[in-house]
Amino acid sequence: MTGSSKNEGEGNRTAAREYNKDTRAFVKSGKVEDSAAKARAAVESAEADKLRKAEEKGRAEARK
Repeated sequence: MTGSSKNEGEGNRTAAREYNKDTRAFVKSGKVEDSAAKARAAVESAEADKLRKAEEKGRAEARK
């Protein structure tokens, strides 16, 4: 985050702007298809169970 780190609470406009800017830059980079293919390969590989467990752990931590 750039500038001062003022707490904006829910609906943080600064974070939303940064996210949107970075998302647009990623899409324009042309790396979307390659990244999607890598993600698909990982989810369909022997690593899939490990990835699901990591996701479950992350979601559980977020609920605390």
